Amino acid sequence: MKADEAAEMMDKDTEADRFKQRAALAIAVFAMVLAITGLGGSNAGKEAVNNNVLASNYFNFFQAKNMRQTSLELAANELELGWLNDPALSDATKQAMRAKLEAYRRTIARYDSEPETGEGKKELIARAKEYEAKRDHALKQDPYFDYAEALLQIAIVLISVSIIAGVVWLAFLGGALGIVGVLLTINGFHLLVEIPWLS
Repeated sequence: MKADEAAEMMDKDTEADRFKQRAALAIAVFAMVLAITGLGGSNAGKEAVNNNVLASNYFNFFQAKNMRQTSLELAANELELGWLNDPALSDATKQAMRAKLEAYRRTIARYDSEPETGEGKKELIARAKEYEAKRDHALKQDPYFDYAEALLQIAIVLISVSIIAGVVWLAFLGGALGIVGVLLTINGFHLLVEIPWLS
C-alpha cells in the first residue's frame, strides 16, 4: 500500500467518523425533542379531559339551578295567582303568603346571579364556557404533538439506518423529517400557525 492510498483511506475514515458523529448528535437532539413532545402531548390530553369534566360539572350544576329556579317560579306563580286572590283567606294568611312569595322571588333572583359565591346561573355558565375554551385549546394542541412524535421517531430510525448502511441521503431525509417534527412540537405548545388538516 502506498502512502497516498493510506492517507486517502484515513481521510475517508475521518469523513465517515464526522458523518457518524453528526448523525449521532442529530439523533440525540431529536430524541430529546421527542421526550418533550411526548410530555406535551400527554399534558394536552390530560388537560382536555380534565377541562371537559369541569365544564360538564358546571353545566350540570347550571341545569340543577335552572330546575330549582323553575320549580320556585311555578310555586310563586301559583301562590300569587291562585291563593292570594282567594277571598276566603284571612288577611293574616294572605300576609304570610306574601312573605313566602317575596322569599321565593329573592331565591329566584339569587339562583339567576350570585356573584359573592359564584354559584348563580350566570356565573356557572360563564365558568363552564371558560373550561370549554381551555378544553378546546388543548384539543387543538394534541394533533400537533401526535404528528411531531411520529415524525421524530421516523427521523431517528432513518438517521440510525444511515449510520449503519452508510447512506447519507437517508440522514438528510431523517433530518428534514426531524426538523418538521421539531416545528410541529413548537407549534403544539404555542399554536403559532393553524394547519387546517391538523385542527
